[in-house]
Amino acid sequence: MDQMRNAGLTFFNDCPLQEKLKYAGDPTSVASEGYGSKMLVNNGGTLDWRDYFDHHTLPLSRRNCSRWPQFPPNYREVVCKYSDEMKVLAQRLLGIISESLGLSSSCIEDVVGDFYQNITVSYYPPCPRPDLTLGLQSHSDMGVITLLIQDHVEGLEVYKDSEWFTVHPLSDAIVVILADQTEIITNGQYKSAIHRAITNSSNSRLSFATFHDPGKTAKISPALKLLRASSPPRYREVYYGDYVSLWYTKGPQGKRNIDALLNI
Repeated sequence: MDQMRNAGLTFFNDCPLQEKLKYAGDPTSVASEGYGSKMLVNNGGTLDWRDYFDHHTLPLSRRNCSRWPQFPPNYREVVCKYSDEMKVLAQRLLGIISESLGLSSSCIEDVVGDFYQNITVSYYPPCPRPDLTLGLQSHSDMGVITLLIQDHVEGLEVYKDSEWFTVHPLSDAIVVILADQTEIITNGQYKSAIHRAITNSSNSRLSFATFHDPGKTAKISPALKLLRASSPPRYREVYYGDYVSLWYTKGPQGKRNIDALLNI
């Protein structure tokens, strides 16, 4: 975790802009790998304020380290090791969630299939007008489970009971953010988390989010063993690829796209 923080901090703070731009992602692609910036992008009246680097890390057929920086020199090695460790942790956590509902430990992972894992390092510079910006607007993650570490600067907030709560940074803590597909598979017994990133005027901030998603051909629906007359399916079946298309078509819009699948 410390090596990952150091690698990200060195890249964003010390790497020259021209070197960063060698690894720029395709701005016309919704899921482009590489370096990018969303400084002053208008989202419904609120301005984004974030630089980032997206890494495609799993399955291994997607992992092309030559697309990643060598600044610092151990950057690629650190990201690969971190990716592998996060996969193991995600599998353990999903197994615990499955068992807590009386399901086999592999239930959620069996539905999801092989993880499609992306790691996004986000850098939020000091902002002169934090009242006009969000580092990342309110949303829930569309995949299965997100594992996030922060630096020492506050900025991550979660929404619960009509209030926003700060997730205080802890150097040895990994924040577990459940995403929409886990809510569907557990038939709403576990909820995906609405969260956002805010900015400040005095300190830069780094976060490292590791997303674990199904493949786009995965068919997601509530686990059959959780359904009964008193607990019918709350969500309609969906192919994950269709869900992703919906997310990118509408955007996060400050709410959960999963609500479109509710059986009302």
